Amino acid sequence: MKKSITIIGVNYFPEDTAIGLYTSQLANYFNSKNIEVNIITGFPYYPAWKISSNYKSKKTFYKENINGINIFRYKQYVPKNPTFFKRVLHLLDFTLGSFFNLFKIKKTDIVLCIVPFTSVIFLGKILSKLRKAKLWVHIQDFEFDAVTDSNIINSKENKSISFKLLFWIEKKLLNSVDLVSTISNLMVLKLSKKIKKDKKRILLPNWVDLDFVNPKTSKKHPYLESKKFKILYSGNIGEKQDWEFFIEFANMLKSNLDIEIIVVGNGSKREWLLDKVASLNNVSMYLPVAYNKLSDLLCSADLHILFQKNNVIDTVMPSKILAMMASQKPSIITGNLKSEVYSIINESSAGEYFCNTELEEVIKVVLQLKINKKLRNKYGENARKYVSTNFSKDIILKKFENTFLEL
Repeated sequence: MKKSITIIGVNYFPEDTAIGLYTSQLANYFNSKNIEVNIITGFPYYPAWKISSNYKSKKTFYKENINGINIFRYKQYVPKNPTFFKRVLHLLDFTLGSFFNLFKIKKTDIVLCIVPFTSVIFLGKILSKLRKAKLWVHIQDFEFDAVTDSNIINSKENKSISFKLLFWIEKKLLNSVDLVSTISNLMVLKLSKKIKKDKKRILLPNWVDLDFVNPKTSKKHPYLESKKFKILYSGNIGEKQDWEFFIEFANMLKSNLDIEIIVVGNGSKREWLLDKVASLNNVSMYLPVAYNKLSDLLCSADLHILFQKNNVIDTVMPSKILAMMASQKPSIITGNLKSEVYSIINESSAGEYFCNTELEEVIKVVLQLKINKKLRNKYGENARKYVSTNFSKDIILKKFENTFLEL
């Protein structure tokens, strides 16, 4: 009889960025290994924070089968302006609505809950009890820690009784499951502070498809066709990035007429950023490209940038750096020097990492890389070699399969 797994998480195909992309690829991998896969998920909405036009007219509860995978969707509330309070309503609505989809799963050996929505663990616990299944939690993002670290709420709210209660609930839930995995070494360390010593925890990082992001097969993307030195940020335009630093960075480079900065993405701060850069002739902003054009986009840049907030250290591992590195182009990243990303950039020699108070040093490196193609090529080759060795899709997904079989 086929082994089976049910994956619960709000983000799934056709979302083709961030957690939705990884969950979809993981589900397809399990399916290719003759494992029956069921998905309990929401309607696609990320990163635009609005339900995809192809799904708007669907019923509140909608079942579909894609490539042999059964997908049970609930049309969750999606706020246009995702403030903290509205995000809470968003996750509560998804959790309550998805409760009814649990009873549509007639058999499963393992339930896999994809967090940042800690509330999906409630759903996982109910389903695992109903079907006598093992419960596995995979943490892509510590949502409560990320909220406090990113200053989405103020320090007074951060110390409130309600937030202490949320952290207590999180610990209780994590200590009640069979296995917890997460995506970086620092996140494993944070996890160790939340769960008991005898509770099993493992590192299962995100991955990159090196056949997909491939400089040898990519074409020049229309957004990056100029002969100028092209600096690219591609990804979510949200609270975890340091956009104040980015604006200062762009201002300091505006007199360099042979340098242009391209921002491709969507997210909760996109409109804010559009307004801030409106007067800057050296910055262009575009909505996300189709997934099949992502390799062209990334490989057309001369330099990638990622400016992170200094206090976001071990709550999230920005997986976009893997695709940046796979493009065989150098990266300049800022953030906390204790972060996992610092360790990766330092160990790989794939670019430069700075504290986000070192703006002048960042500018110096940009100007150096602009004129030194040999150095750019060296960083780029180091980057692709490093992710090929450590984050290849085939290697990481095999680890997920082995974890499933052991559990």
